[in-house]
Amino acid sequence: MSEELLGEREKEVLRAVVQEYISTGGPVGSQHLARRAEFDVSSATLRNVLADLEELGFLEKPHTSAGRVPTDRGYRFYVDTMVRLKDPAPRDRELIHAGLAHESGMEELLSEASRLLHSLTRHAGVVVTPRPDVAIFQRIEFVRLREDRVLAILVGQNGQVHNKLLMVDFPVTSDELLKASNYLSELLHEVTLEEARERIRTELDQEQALYNALTAKALKLGAAATDLQTGERVLIEGTGSFLEQPEFADVERMRALFKALGEKHKLLSLLDRVQRAREMQIFIGTESEFSSAGDVTVIASPYGSREQVLGTVGVIGPTRMNYQRIIPLVNFTAQVLSMALDKA
Repeated sequence: MSEELLGEREKEVLRAVVQEYISTGGPVGSQHLARRAEFDVSSATLRNVLADLEELGFLEKPHTSAGRVPTDRGYRFYVDTMVRLKDPAPRDRELIHAGLAHESGMEELLSEASRLLHSLTRHAGVVVTPRPDVAIFQRIEFVRLREDRVLAILVGQNGQVHNKLLMVDFPVTSDELLKASNYLSELLHEVTLEEARERIRTELDQEQALYNALTAKALKLGAAATDLQTGERVLIEGTGSFLEQPEFADVERMRALFKALGEKHKLLSLLDRVQRAREMQIFIGTESEFSSAGDVTVIASPYGSREQVLGTVGVIGPTRMNYQRIIPLVNFTAQVLSMALDKA
């Protein structure tokens, strides 16, 4: 018997075990299943079905318990073929809309998205911020701080703001800074940061006599301002929620989990797969970089515009999570966040 050949009874028993285990956290036995209204067969028959599902790798028996719990393979089959998804509850939709509707900068919106998902799911909410080099450039401003220091403010089309302190080794007046801002904002309008750097390099490579002193200063300022670190950042809200789950009562397992959460490059690598896929991804147990901690699921969806994916939003929690509720919540949050950033 393989996944494709599971009969209706086997599927219904697997569904019941997964749902019961998600609800109670305790192993599920045949006698307990026999009391459920949807089963009109004996406990012995159900015991045989449970044994078959265990042999196929969908269920396992923890320790000496008579009951069984889902394996990663069992959860995967459940998520891929059995979960009946519905829109989030009206109250949840209202909370997400309200939380992401206020006029804020991108950083505030992203932080609020991770906080909302933690609040609604009681799992860790996670957001990957956009890489600066993929943001669409809108304008640049310069603010004099001291004689040799200028603050460059780069504003992206989706509300991203990057500040950089510049040390200048040439005289520049406040009026020249304003003109440099206007010139660069026009030169670099609606291009990515990477494209902006290329345009500045091209202009600087032109014969010096072709541009005046003010243009030279503006290009030098622009080159320094666009020399930004290009890495994304991960915002996580609610990692303490794992302490509430019995699966992580074991000290060694909790230590492994927090070590994995602290290795941001691994988390970024996982969530980058979501951006490349341009659609929601669900990583269960050993499918993700959290395999050393075990029993961890990551549900994440990309956010951005139809033309450009900016980042990822999702939740990290135990494999024993309410997939039917949480998958739509993550998807809806990504949609509302994308719309909010369009307006930011």
